[in-house]
Amino acid sequence: MPRHALRVEYDGRPFAGWQRQDGPPSVQQTLEEALRALEPDMPSIGAAGRTDAGVHATGQVAHADLAKDWDPFRLSEAVNWHLKPAPVAITACVRVADDWHARFSAIERRYTFRIVARRAPLTLDAGQAWRVIGPLDAGLMRDGAAHLVGHHDFTTFRASICQAKSPVKTLDEITVEECPTPGGQEIRLHLRARSFLHNQVRSIAGTLERVGAGAWPPERVAEALQARDRAACGPVAPPDGLCLTGVGYEADPFRSR
Repeated sequence: MPRHALRVEYDGRPFAGWQRQDGPPSVQQTLEEALRALEPDMPSIGAAGRTDAGVHATGQVAHADLAKDWDPFRLSEAVNWHLKPAPVAITACVRVADDWHARFSAIERRYTFRIVARRAPLTLDAGQAWRVIGPLDAGLMRDGAAHLVGHHDFTTFRASICQAKSPVKTLDEITVEECPTPGGQEIRLHLRARSFLHNQVRSIAGTLERVGAGAWPPERVAEALQARDRAACGPVAPPDGLCLTGVGYEADPFRSR
């Protein structure tokens, strides 16, 4: 069966996360239903990451095995038509080798977490960023983030229900970007790693917000990491500001698209 790679964008607010489950709709279910409008017997799709409820994506990657060898452009156009009015879209589609896998072929994932510090409620960015009231010190947040880069036991920063076999991960990069915004400031945390633990990014974002607000000294991040204890973590940030922005592969199937 011909295999196609799909780059997927979605607003996570209406969904119970990526993964299909009983109950509220998921992104996977929505995308599979659109694909099965074209081929009813299509098997389940694979994905690079299982984002949680409310988490967004601009660079999620999935693969689908189809009976027909579709032209990628026509396939993406047809699927996007059947996705309406759900806030999900295919932004790129390419034919890939039969042994290529959206999850297992990936060598890195990239996430961005947006924090907007201002007193006024969010309007255009409502549901797309975490609003906090007080100003944040980006320099202190960078100092705190530096303690997390590298190969560590991230027990403190993973959910108790995390199913990963090991809490040890290598966090390749955290960049703290400060952006001006009307009436306040925006902090964007950019994180890159081969893989992440359940709630790891949101746990890091909530902890660094405490540092930026002056409630934690940067050194406390290192102490929390070394504690290997979930109780030592800062508050877990809400999903609103989290977005899966990209997935890396040895040979990027979407290069130049």
